[in-house]
This record gives sequence, structure tokens and C-alpha cells, in this order.
Amino acid sequence: MSKVPVGPFHPLLEEAEYFELTVDGETVIDIDMEIGWMHRGHEYISEMSSFTQSIYLVERICGICSTSHPLACVHAIEDIDNIEIPDRARYIRSLVGELERIHSHLLWLGLAGHFIGYDTVWMWAWKYREPVLQMMELISGNRNHYGMMRVGGVARDVEPEKLPELHKHLDMIEEKMKMIAKIANDDPVLKKRLKGVGVLTQEDARNYCATGPTSRASGVRGDVRKDDPTDAYDLVDFKEIVLSNGDVYDKLVVRVLEIIESVKICRQCIDKLKIVKGSFWNKVEQVGEGEGCGRYEAPRGEVFHYIRSDGTNRPIRHKVRAPSYVNIPTYEASCKGISISDALITLASVDPCYCCTERSMKIKDVHNKEVPDLLTLSRNKTEKIRREIND
Repeated sequence: MSKVPVGPFHPLLEEAEYFELTVDGETVIDIDMEIGWMHRGHEYISEMSSFTQSIYLVERICGICSTSHPLACVHAIEDIDNIEIPDRARYIRSLVGELERIHSHLLWLGLAGHFIGYDTVWMWAWKYREPVLQMMELISGNRNHYGMMRVGGVARDVEPEKLPELHKHLDMIEEKMKMIAKIANDDPVLKKRLKGVGVLTQEDARNYCATGPTSRASGVRGDVRKDDPTDAYDLVDFKEIVLSNGDVYDKLVVRVLEIIESVKICRQCIDKLKIVKGSFWNKVEQVGEGEGCGRYEAPRGEVFHYIRSDGTNRPIRHKVRAPSYVNIPTYEASCKGISISDALITLASVDPCYCCTERSMKIKDVHNKEVPDLLTLSRNKTEKIRREIND
């Protein structure tokens, strides 16, 4: 037996993380994970920020989930005072959220194609992702970090003259996704490479509390948009995509089919925005004392934010639980017994976000002595460099 390190810096990993594979010949028999490489102290910083600043802050937990985190955050704040939002804001929130889901799944699809040497899929997926970013720019002014969410609604309206262009882009994406779905169904090389690889059984998916496409590909139903609908999800029609094999192939197919469903949701939201008039924001002057929990079905699965307020303009506690926190440990079940050549695509199949995962605040050195938090260490380092430069 031998150890094979993956990370903390590796071509497959878009962020720093460390995995140690124990192999017997070419077969993976165990995997150990070491998290903590990407911690940035968002929860701690949020508790020193106003509620509005916290929304901007959590938007930067993850570039690909820069609607999911602020949506869960505003849901939590609105839960404290049972704040209602206008119908127009509900449709805009769901429109932006589903465009982000399309963007996220296309990004993963391209990377998955690249990881298995299928660079045609990579180039196709990222080409089709570009119009999604253009749609986001049309709506919000930004291709990423859209700054759309506010307590009580959204930051800006969707201008009516932009709606036809959104429809045009959605038609193209639906056509291309149906083409990719047909390719996935017909291509023998793709099936040979992905079918039966990295299987996460239904039992293991439940035991690890997996969420999102990771669990739905294993036959476990669960989608916040269906189970606990917020925004416009109880006003639109869409299907929850659930497959049963739990392998990398089914995780790919689930995401492709979810893109098609997201296109349907976006079309319905755009059509409703043509006829639903009125305000897009109920201004909230003050958040009362209490606690609230906000949930949202992010592209990777359920994300929730817990916020406690003492009646001032800032949270006194802010807790974040991202889907990768429960999806990443499923590697212990899905990687064992497979070839080392399949381990990396299996690691990537849950679409992990490592900076979403890490929340530790206490750090200990090699002598088990607690050291200051990373924010304090960073500030001290910056001040030391400033003094050296001035001297």
C-alpha cells in the first residue's frame, strides 16, 4: 500500500484543499481529507458589519454562488420579522437564482469534460455559459457578484425592453442542452468513462446527508424549491430531477436536465414580469430582535444561513452551512474500491466549493497552543510590512 497526495494545490482543484489517497496497486482503498486551507472568516466579519454589508459580504463567499448565499441570508433576516416582499421581487429573485444555476452547472460540465480529456465538451459548455453571463450583466450590471438581493426585495428592477433578449438567449441554451443530453445518451465513450464510476449508493447518500445533484443522482429526493418554496418557486412549474445509479454519469445527466428545467423557470418568470407591476422592494427601516433561518437550493444543494439579531443594525451571530460541507465527505464512500485514474473525476463530481465549506475560527499550532484568528494575523502582518516599508 502507498499514499498518493492530491493537493493542496493541484490542477484539478480550483481551490486549495488536501486529499490523501491510500492505494493498493491501482485501487483506492481509503481517503483522508484535510480542510482549512481556504478559511476567510466570513461569519466573524459579518458580526462586525451592518445587515446590508453582510449581504454584500456573503455574496463573496463563492463567486459561482453569489446569489445563493445572499438569498439565504436575506431569507434569514426576513424570517426574524416575517417580512413580506413584493410579487415582482419574488420573480426577479427566482430569475437571477436560476440563471446562476445554469451558469454553475455549465461551468461544472465544462470542467468535467476537461478532467476526462473530453475538451470538446469543455469548449462547448463554456461557450454556452457566456450568454448566461451576458444575461446577468443585462439584469444587474455585473457578470458576477450581482448585488441584487436586499432585505424586503431586490436592489433593481428588470427593464421591460431587455426581456426579449433574455428570451432569445434562453432559447439557444435550451437547444444546446438538449443536444448535450442526446450526446450523453448516445456517446459510448462517455458512458464507458463515467457509468459505474464513483457510485454513491442511496443509503450512503442518506447517511452522509448529501444534498443537491449529489443526492438526487442517488435516488434521494430533496429540493428546497419544492419542499420549502420561497420567492416565486411556488408560482412556477418545474420538475425535480432524480436519477438512481449514483455514479458520475448520473450526476452529469442530473445537471444537464436541471439546466433545461431552469430555462423553463426563467421563461415563466420573464413572462410574469411583463404583467406583474408595482414595487420591487419593501423598504425595511429596522430589523427587530430575534433569530431567523434562511434556506435556498443552491446549484450544489441546500444552503442555509442562521442569523440572530439584538435589535441593532447588525447580526450578533451569523452561521453559514453550505452544501459542500456535507457533500465533500461522501468521497469516503464513493472513492473506495475504484481505480486511481477515476478518483479525480469522482472527487470533482459533487462540484465541491472548498471556500464555502470552511468555517473554523480557532487555530492551534504544532504545540496545541491556540493562536489568534486569521483576520488578526493578517492585520498584524500588514502592519509589520507597512512599518518595514516606512522605515
